[in-house]
This record gives sequence, C-alpha cells and structure tokens, in this order.
Amino acid sequence: MSLRRLLLPLLLLCLSLPASAGLFDQRPAASPIGAPLNNSSDFLPVREAFKLSLVSSDTQSVTLRFVAAEGYYLYRHRLNFSVEPADLTLGQAELPAGQAKHDEFFGDVEVYYGVLDVRVPLDNPDNRPLRLQVGYQGCADKGLCYPPETEFIEIGEMPAAISGAAAPVATGWTWKDLALFFLAGLGLTFTPCVLPMLPILSGVVLRGRPSNARGLVLSLAYVLPMAACYAVLGALMGLFGAGLNLQAMLQSPWVLVPFAVFFGVFAMAMFGVFELRLPAFIRDRLDQRASQTRGGTIAGAATLGVLSSLIVSPCITAPLTALLLYISSTGDAVGGGLQLFALGLGMGTPLVLFGAGGGALLPKSGPWLVTVRNAFGVMLLAVSVWLLERVLPGSLSLALWGLLAGGVAVFLGALEFGPKTHRQKLSQIAGLALLVYALAAWVGALQGATDPLKPLGQLSAAASQGSTKSGAWQTLSSPAELDAALAEAKAAGQPLLLDWYADWCISCKVIEREVFGNAEVGSKLAGWRLIRFDITESNAAQRALLDRYKLFGPPAIQLFAGNGDELLDLRVVGEVDAATFAARLDQAPR
Repeated sequence: MSLRRLLLPLLLLCLSLPASAGLFDQRPAASPIGAPLNNSSDFLPVREAFKLSLVSSDTQSVTLRFVAAEGYYLYRHRLNFSVEPADLTLGQAELPAGQAKHDEFFGDVEVYYGVLDVRVPLDNPDNRPLRLQVGYQGCADKGLCYPPETEFIEIGEMPAAISGAAAPVATGWTWKDLALFFLAGLGLTFTPCVLPMLPILSGVVLRGRPSNARGLVLSLAYVLPMAACYAVLGALMGLFGAGLNLQAMLQSPWVLVPFAVFFGVFAMAMFGVFELRLPAFIRDRLDQRASQTRGGTIAGAATLGVLSSLIVSPCITAPLTALLLYISSTGDAVGGGLQLFALGLGMGTPLVLFGAGGGALLPKSGPWLVTVRNAFGVMLLAVSVWLLERVLPGSLSLALWGLLAGGVAVFLGALEFGPKTHRQKLSQIAGLALLVYALAAWVGALQGATDPLKPLGQLSAAASQGSTKSGAWQTLSSPAELDAALAEAKAAGQPLLLDWYADWCISCKVIEREVFGNAEVGSKLAGWRLIRFDITESNAAQRALLDRYKLFGPPAIQLFAGNGDELLDLRVVGEVDAATFAARLDQAPR
C-alpha cells in the first residue's frame, strides 16, 4: 500500500509509524527552471527493486523469497514458475492473498509489498540438480512499471531437507531509521499514561537527592535496561517475523478486520472512553515488586527499568504493534533490535534530562495532555481506516476518510460560531478546512472516486476527457521501425517525442489521458513528430532497446531535438503531470 493514499491527519503518525510510513524518505530536490530535470535516478534497477532469493529446498518443495523495496510492489497474477529438466514436476505455487488494488483500466488485481515467501511443490524423489525459472512483474508507486522479468535459480544436489537455510535478505538499517524510532519513542513519552510516570519514577530512581552526575548515572541505569527489553523484542521479531510472513498474513480480511477493530478500540481508550491497564493480578504483583526495589542504587534502577517496560507496554500497545509489524517485514534481527533500542532510548530521554538536573525543562501535566491523547486517538482511527482500505471498496474507504476528517472538524469547533479565543479561532479554521475535505470526499465517493488525495478524481477525469487532443501518433514496436523514424525526423530537422508505452503499464494510460490529452500540452506539441513505442510484448529486441537508452521500463518520455540528439536533461521517467511536462516542453530547443 502506498502511503500516498493517506490523508493529511495521518501525517502525524510519523511519531508512531516512522519507518513503515516512509514519510521521510529522501526525495531528489525539485530542480529549478533551467537545471537538469532528468529523473531516471528516482527509480531502482529491477533486480534491486525486487530481490529474489532461495529460502529452502528439499525433494518435495522449493521456497523462494521476494523482497520488494519500499514503494515497489509485485503483481500476483504475473508470478509464474517452471523447472528444468522438463521431466521434473512442479505443483501449483502456494501464494498468500495479496493486497487488493483497483485500477480503472485493468479492474481488480492483487499485489504484494514488502516480503513475500512462495512455496512451490516439487516432485524430485532422486534429489537431482535442477534449474528453476521464475517469472514476475512489478511496479513502483511513483509511476514506473517494469517489463516482465525472468530469473533462474540453480539448485544443485540437496540434502533430504534444508530448513531455514535462508539467503540473507539485504534490507539492513540506517541511521535515519534509528533517528526516526528515537523520535517516535520521544513522542510516546508524552502520552497521558506515560508522562505522569516521570515524577513517580524519578522519585524512586533518584531517591535521596543525588548529585547531577549521580542522577545521570542512575537515570541511565534505569533507561538502558528498559531499552534493552524493547531491543530483545525487536530482534526476535526481526529474526522470526519474516519467516512468519506477517505482511502476507495481514492481507487476509480475517486478520485485517480484527486489527482494524483493535486499533479502533485503542482509539476509544485514547478518547477517555475507558482506561487501559494490565489485568489487576499482574499489575498488583509488578507494582509490589517495584515498590520493594531499593531506589538510589544502580541495580535497583536497572530492575525498575525492566519492570517499567512491562507496566508501560499496555499504554503503547497499538503503536508498538505497528512498529513490530514493520520490523517483521524486514527480516533483519540486528536492525530490529537497534530500532526498538532507539525507541526505548527516546522514551527514557526525559527521565535522563530530569536526572541530570534538567527537570525544570520538562513539561508539566495539564490540559494539554488531553490534546495529545486525542491526537493519538485520531491517528489510531486513521490506521483502522488504512487497514480497512484493503478489504473495502475504494469509494467506501474514501467515505470513511471523509467521516474521520468530518469528525475531527466537529471536535475542532468547525460548526460552533459563538465567541472564541484566538486559539479557538485557529482550531475552527483548521476544522473548517477538514470539513471541506470531508464534503469533497463524500461527493467523490458518490461519484465513484477512490483516491483520498484526489477525492474529486472522477470529476477531474471527466473534465480531462473534453480537453483538446494533440497531433496524430505513430505506434511502433520494433527497433528497426524506431531507428527509421528517428532517422526520418533528423533528416527533416523535426523535433521528435518518443513515448514508451505498454498495455500492462497503468501509468502509461494515465499519461496518455491526463498529459497528452491536455489542451496546453497539445498546443505545445504542434510541430513535433509523435512516436509511441509499444513494449507490451517485452521481447528480447525490445528489452535490448530499453538497455540502449538506459531505461527500466515504461512509462518514459524522451525528447529529441531537430538534429537527432536526445535532450537528456528533459527525459521523463515514471508519471508526470501536465503542468510539469508543459514546462519541460518550453525548455526544449527545436
């Protein structure tokens, strides 16, 4: 699921879902006019976007693992498998349910994000060496579709069973990930059930008014074991989570709906409908053990750190669960451990500041905590809707986003017009903006729109249908035809536009309708020779042509000047909007 489908309120979720949301991915800076605009570097080569490895094999089956990079997905119906020698028999591949994806051109399809494990039954009683052929096709959320790809896996003589002989998954971790998890932990500290514990813990851990240096040591003695407990949990999830393939399991409605309800229930707790606590018989024993622990000592502080990780966990169950699901998709035990260790450090930072003498800098409890609690409640409701998007029709999901935005608008006072303070007026303005969005979402849902970021998408699509079409297109499908067209244009001194297209490329259809069907773009293409190269078949000659131009697949648009040279700085890879493309045409010399 691409997060481009999340509403503005979900942006706040970066505090609790930093890595899975991908909100802080590095993007190339927008180029100023006159600077190179070639965006080919925005996309990964196909073998980096989709990494295939052998997990295990025996005489009865082969298990493979695909790891799709963040923002890339595989089509379920494009997966196919065959084996050599031909007298060996492969059974039907065991594929989990994929994430539902609706497209106005191709209808309902299923796709896979993250980690995908596929078991292929095999009849190889003699344990013979074999060659497995794997076919697949995927796309990038940013609007690039790769041609169908084929890889071969050589499997030599195997023992009767190789279980757990997984090839390492090159996911890894980055310092940016750790920083985001740290910030998430810092944000969780200021939830209503965690923040009030700071003065209590400081009174126990820092008993006897120690010096600032001693207070710093005791605080670290408390925080580090607490963070270590979370690190162990993260490492275990990274080690075993990918094997469980929780990402695939979470594509089933029988799992998605209960999880959506789960987050909804926790949202109600954030709104104060009820209080989250451990069962009394567990809570009482932990509290008793904590009260008996001697404060003011390093050992006592460490024991309290371990106990507090258990006491506080129910308050952060929902965001912690989401983070664990993200870690499970990476299959990286070291990264999972470090990420949750950073989360624990973030949660403990305020106490360290308090112990080091910075208590005056810490915020005090007050009405603002209610605002924080309500904000977390909204985020959890957003996660519920996000999960339900995978099982509900797109228009109904859009209506739910509108309902969430409308509810927030009402609580911000959008419909209250009595005397207000300046702060209340600002809240009302924000509420009115959300209310406008909610109305647009409901109108769009009734029109059949599905994209939360374009709630009136159906109306804009209808408007684009009436736009002026550009000149006549010539469709080619062989390298020889393309070379001849390029030579003719060069001989005539005519600029040429080359559009790479395929029937299976959704973004190509979008560009054809919304960019080349745009009146402004059509007027600027007057005098250009328009060539569309159809790579639907994706045969060897067509793929060699892609390699010649260093392209990964469609959509892509190349502009050639009248002298036959490509304007490399103006090359477009992936989706582009009409305004951006029109600006590029303005920079193209004839």
